[in-house]
Amino acid sequence: MLPYEDLPEFPTASPWCQRWRKGQHSWRHVRDGGFDARLYQVDAIREDEPGKEFVLAHHYSRSYPAVKVQFGLYNISGGERQLSGVAVFGVPVSKAVLTNPLPELQPYTESLECSRFVLLEECPGNTESWFLARCFDALLADGVRGVVSFADPVPRRTASGVLVMPGHVGTIYAATNALYTGRATARTVKLLPDGTVFHARTAQKIRRREQGHEYAVDQLRVLGAPRPQPGCDPAVWLREALTSVGARNVRHRGAHRYVFRLGRTRREREEIKVEMPVLRSYPKQPDPEPMVR
Repeated sequence: MLPYEDLPEFPTASPWCQRWRKGQHSWRHVRDGGFDARLYQVDAIREDEPGKEFVLAHHYSRSYPAVKVQFGLYNISGGERQLSGVAVFGVPVSKAVLTNPLPELQPYTESLECSRFVLLEECPGNTESWFLARCFDALLADGVRGVVSFADPVPRRTASGVLVMPGHVGTIYAATNALYTGRATARTVKLLPDGTVFHARTAQKIRRREQGHEYAVDQLRVLGAPRPQPGCDPAVWLREALTSVGARNVRHRGAHRYVFRLGRTRREREEIKVEMPVLRSYPKQPDPEPMVR
C-alpha cells in the first residue's frame, strides 16, 4: 500500500496571477498592470515551432496533452517575436469531459478542453485575459463554440517537501466571465517523488500493454523501478514499481470545472446549453473539511 497524504487546498480566489519558468511558479498582482497590447501578438503555433518544447520546459506537470490547436503569445517589443506564453486546446482523457457540460456540441470539433495555459514571469498582470480572448476569437472562427477548463486547488510537493505547484487560483476565470459548474469527480492521485502526477491513464497503458506503455514503464525505471521480467503480470509489476520509487497517494476532492461559451454576441453565447448546474459565485476559499466523529 502506498502512503496517503491529505494536503490543504489553495484558496481559489486571489488578486495574484500565476507565472511559470522552468517549472517554478511566480506571481504578478492584478493591480500592477503594465500590460500593453501593442507589444504582443497571438498566433496559432505551427508544427515547426517550439510550442511543445515550451510547455515541457516551463509547465509544472512536465507533460504534454493530446492537442487539437495551440496558440502562442509573442512579445514583439524588441523587434523580434519572442514566445512568452502558450495555450493548448485539445482532447481530454474522456469524451464525457466535454459532453457532460456541453451536450449539444460535437466534442473535439465544436468543444475542446483548455489543457495547458503557461505564461512566463515577464508577462505583466492581466496578460492572461487578453491572451485568452484572442485564442477564443480564433477558435470561434474555426467553429469551436465551447471550452472546458479545470483549476486544480491541490498543491504538489516533492517527496522531500519542496513545493512544486501551490495550487491554481481562479483569477483568469473571474476576469473572463467563465461559468463555474462545480467540482470534477473526487479521486485519489498518485504522486511521484518529484511531485509530478502519475496519471491513471498512464497506469492503464501499463496494465493492458497498450500503445505507449514502454514510455510509461521507462518513466518509472528512471526513478529506480526494476525492469519488468518477461512473462510477468504488468499489474503486479506496476504496484511493486510504484512502491519501490516512493510514490504517494493524495486524496483529491476534485478540480474546479469552468465552462466558456463562445459566440459573437451575448445571445449566441446564451443559446449554448450547459447541462451542469451553473453556480452563481466562484469558489473563493477551500471547501470546509468534513467533520470526523
